[in-house]
Amino acid sequence: MLISILSLSYPFTAENMSDSTYATTANNDQKKRETELEFSPEEEDIIAKMFRLVGKRWHLIAGRIPGRTAEDIEKYWNSKFSSSTAC
Repeated sequence: MLISILSLSYPFTAENMSDSTYATTANNDQKKRETELEFSPEEEDIIAKMFRLVGKRWHLIAGRIPGRTAEDIEKYWNSKFSSSTAC
């Protein structure tokens, strides 16, 4: 079996993906992030305590929870405590 040397020398990166492949991968990653907004009770506790201390400074809160971004924290907060649920 012959393996192309070129295929071994170029890792799978955004630079060597076609535009449509990159767009599909980016869309799939975004959908995955949107559905993964499950937080542990410990994370919820940290978010609530930090929110009382620093308010809507999502980047500061995210800095206390490894693996979470400011966007994750803000989405979580808005989904749990948004006032737009009024009729």
